[in-house]
Amino acid sequence: MYKIISGKEVSEAVKLRVADEVKQLKANSIEPCLAVILVGDDPASRVYVNNKKKACEFCGIRSLEYVLPAETTQDELVALVEKLNEDKTVNGILCQLPLPKHLDEKTILNLIRPEKDVDAFHPENVGHIMIGDFNFLPCTPAGIMEMLRYEKIDLDGKNCVVIGRSNIVGKPMAMLMLKENATVTICHSRTKNLKEIVAGADVIVAAVGRPNFVTADMVKEGAVIIDVGINRMDDGKLCGDVDFDACKEKASYITPVPGGVGPMTIATLMQNTITATKIQAK
Repeated sequence: MYKIISGKEVSEAVKLRVADEVKQLKANSIEPCLAVILVGDDPASRVYVNNKKKACEFCGIRSLEYVLPAETTQDELVALVEKLNEDKTVNGILCQLPLPKHLDEKTILNLIRPEKDVDAFHPENVGHIMIGDFNFLPCTPAGIMEMLRYEKIDLDGKNCVVIGRSNIVGKPMAMLMLKENATVTICHSRTKNLKEIVAGADVIVAAVGRPNFVTADMVKEGAVIIDVGINRMDDGKLCGDVDFDACKEKASYITPVPGGVGPMTIATLMQNTITATKIQAK
């Protein structure tokens, strides 16, 4: 019998913990502040930013929002990031991705000071993750680890397969699992014998961005399945990278879409903002 890992439930627990930390900081005259930059009018990005704003309100974190037109120049965006870098009342800076195509994403992400980089995309923070000595973790992989801890799923010695090799999810996910003494395989579009590799996994993390990519014949009995995918179908419904209905009968634990990993990403962002505040307050 499978158990659904509820991202809503786990994220609420994380946000309540963060709210307590915020109260303690405010008692010492320290007010955490997160600045979010949104360039353009991408509907999905607008939804994410709204959800981050709501989470800040819930946790008691001061939230600043900078909405810039799609035609914003590189120089204008650089100037805003530099201004926020210098603002001592701002603890975390997040630039919502994707940016319009004429803007250089890499330059902007690298410009955010590492101690304010609550997305953990700066090369310095990425390097710390590689050696297992980090202050921040990318929000989605960190959220997944929180879910596994919440359900007391031990990775020690387990065979884990991550499908997807992005810098945002796949690569850091593998590093975090390695840190917990798992044996990790990263699969991607060029992987041969993908079905056989995934079928040997105790834990599957699907982050490939293709609806219903993981099918029941790729899952062994009792596997833990974490679905990172968010895909909108022609009928408007959301679905993940995992064929949920078919795979759930073979899983011991499985995350739904929506209501699984998604809420954890925002909850972890709140935690990262508190971590940043504490570092800057020393």
